[in-house]
Amino acid sequence: MATIKLEVVSPDQVVYANDIAMLIVRSTAGELGILPRHAPLVTGLIPHAMRIKLNGGAEEQLLAVSGGFMEVTPEKITVLASAAEGPDNIDVNRAQKAYQRAKERIAAFHQGAPVKDKDFDVKRAEFALQRAKARLVAAKAHFDE
Repeated sequence: MATIKLEVVSPDQVVYANDIAMLIVRSTAGELGILPRHAPLVTGLIPHAMRIKLNGGAEEQLLAVSGGFMEVTPEKITVLASAAEGPDNIDVNRAQKAYQRAKERIAAFHQGAPVKDKDFDVKRAEFALQRAKARLVAAKAHFDE
């Protein structure tokens, strides 16, 4: 089966590099499936757990990304992520605490509770929730949605 090169780069390192069968990502325009010989494309990515299909699609790996950009050519996929982590590098306890904290802050905001932190920004809290959720999904950890 045909493959396509995938390279995921964060500001400080190459996080993932391999020949893959398919990549499933969540872009700013919706979910995309990228196969070998895909048409050229550049898109923004939102925080999520990318699904990397290997061995003709029989095996799947997850990789958490905290947003960024993706460039696709027929021969290669390049993901430039603000942060990216494989399941083995995710601190599940820390991600669960971040998820719960963001969820509580957003709920309190929507219930009209007084904001203790003068720098509180609901969009930033929602982004933190998405990042934590991506990390938990990639680590296959349990969390309450």
